[in-house]
Amino acid sequence: MENKEKPLKIIKQDVVLVKPSKPTPSSVLPLSTIDNRPELNTLCQTIHIFQTPNNITQRDLVLKIKEAISEALFYYYPLAGRLVKHADGKLRIHCRADGVPYVETTANCNLSSLHYLNGSDRENAKHLAFNSNAFENGYQYPLGIKVTKFLCGGFAIGIAASHAVFDGNGGSQFFKAIAELVSGKSEPDVKPVWERERLNGSITEHPLQSPMDEASAAVSPYLPTTTLVHECFKVDSKSIKRLKVSLTNEISDNIDSLEGESFTSFEALGAYVWRSRTRALKLNSDGKTSLAIVVGLRRNHSLVPPLPEGYYGNAFVDPKVVLTVKELNEMPLSHVVKMINEAKKLGFSREYIKNHIDTTETKTKTEQFDYQGIGASMVLSSWFYLGMLENMDLGWAKPVNMVPAPRDVFGTVGLWIFTPPSDLDPSMNGGVRIFVSLPSDAMPKFKEEMEALKLVKPFS
Repeated sequence: MENKEKPLKIIKQDVVLVKPSKPTPSSVLPLSTIDNRPELNTLCQTIHIFQTPNNITQRDLVLKIKEAISEALFYYYPLAGRLVKHADGKLRIHCRADGVPYVETTANCNLSSLHYLNGSDRENAKHLAFNSNAFENGYQYPLGIKVTKFLCGGFAIGIAASHAVFDGNGGSQFFKAIAELVSGKSEPDVKPVWERERLNGSITEHPLQSPMDEASAAVSPYLPTTTLVHECFKVDSKSIKRLKVSLTNEISDNIDSLEGESFTSFEALGAYVWRSRTRALKLNSDGKTSLAIVVGLRRNHSLVPPLPEGYYGNAFVDPKVVLTVKELNEMPLSHVVKMINEAKKLGFSREYIKNHIDTTETKTKTEQFDYQGIGASMVLSSWFYLGMLENMDLGWAKPVNMVPAPRDVFGTVGLWIFTPPSDLDPSMNGGVRIFVSLPSDAMPKFKEEMEALKLVKPFS
């Protein structure tokens, strides 16, 4: 008789509000210009997987996690408030120490039966994620946390965080504070800093002009659609090296390519994935497509003075590469890599950063955008240096996997995420996982493109 795995079922307790462990200030705090980008007003969800803890019961460790959240909220007290949109269209945090929604659940299986979410198991991921309505009664919870206990003794922590309040680095900083307090420290090593005014812009009469508009943007026959599929593609280190060797050989034959400059795995794989996605969506050849590269500002020497350690707001710009679909398909891939390399350098320029933030402030006030798009735009975000895995070391239990969970920001065809591999998959050391959302009709072609990475020359 065939042994079938039981479907995941969750027994859920009531949601409670975890409040700061000590009294905190009552105030209304503004967010920065970058924080107020309309597309950031969404909940980002991640799931952190932990194996069976050592020298402590699962129950006691989960209790310590809840207590540590309360202690961390004393330092990160805005997260215990409410996110409110004011009459001027700006979001602000009302700090009232109301608390963070928290829920404990129990699963009917072992983590091994879910393969520790090391793959494209998006359906089960939904059950482990913290789900909440974005806005309730005119306000939003900046943070929600779900802890799911498994029969094996392991557990998962699902975190839903408002992207308007912090970016990946800021979220990782907060998660690390929780982990440190769980481990027995009396306070976090890094104290949080608000100072959102540091990244405020001014209205400008000369905003940056996009080389792509609605009229020139490429369109896909598969969009719009309500049938999206989500996949996690694993690219091992050998495939990445093969791609980089092929690009290096191509550069040596093209004097106008990178001209001796080095390029990263992110740039090489980003160029390949952008082109593969464009082909999979069958974007019209005379239309334009853009690739936005997320460039962090925390260690950017162009900011004077630099952002203080502990700043946990959104701190990034996203310069774009824009090409016609025909250009992207026909030019040597090394030229695309060069353009990505140049876009990243532009993102570190002091003048560009100022113009970018001023343009964001100007357009936020004067225009409404459809950021869902029609497939022409792609944002590529690398989570390799956020520390979302290692920063969640609880002392008694270490995380073995971290995955984004599908919700608004991950349920569109625009945002694609590079993450490190799971610690349970040694064959992927040095590799990359790519989390992808595409219309169901486009996914087979994209899979073909990714299979081509296993060839000696992964481009035509």
